[in-house]
Amino acid sequence: MSEALEDVFGWEFLQIGAWGAERELLAGARTRRHTVVAPSALSSGADIIGRPSHLPIVSDSVDAALLPHALEFAADPYAIVREVDRVLVSDGQLLVLGFSPLSLWGLRARSTRRGFPPGMRRILSERRVREWLVLLGYEMVASRRYLYRSPWRAGPEPGAGNAALLRRGLLNPLPAGAYLLKARKRVYGLTPVRPRFKEKPAVIGGLVKPTTRQQS
Repeated sequence: MSEALEDVFGWEFLQIGAWGAERELLAGARTRRHTVVAPSALSSGADIIGRPSHLPIVSDSVDAALLPHALEFAADPYAIVREVDRVLVSDGQLLVLGFSPLSLWGLRARSTRRGFPPGMRRILSERRVREWLVLLGYEMVASRRYLYRSPWRAGPEPGAGNAALLRRGLLNPLPAGAYLLKARKRVYGLTPVRPRFKEKPAVIGGLVKPTTRQQS
């Protein structure tokens, strides 16, 4: 997250959904203010209690937003994406964290009735989330994969001392369990095109003034 937030600047950074310990995902944020919105008062580190699909935020007022697995726990994930699009300013950046369905984490989530982590409703592939964002006019900035470890295994990831190789999955034969998508909101203005009016020929003494084509 720190690497992904290196070029994210502005005034307001909004995290939708509490995830992790306190506000650790916002540690690398460089915006002036950081706000966490969570649907429950029991969420750790939440500043605002509200529904992610109906954010109590003014439109076009947020410079960057983070969805840390918020879509996977929602009844209507696309509604959240649309709501985040509403509050983001033009050229605002959106970061999405999600579990990969083609991984051991996706396998465990599908094989557990309560979901894994508990309460997760579905797993959204990186491709589907990307299609949603492109449909809304977003430009994809970066895509990274991480979490090269088993969901049944505790402790740090194998090879955690070499972050560069670990990020590319070269130290573990397991597929990446999660992905990070980074996109930028683009708003293209429409330039009105004025109709071209045909110039009327001048009339001299009841006769049409000859044009250059009519002159020999």
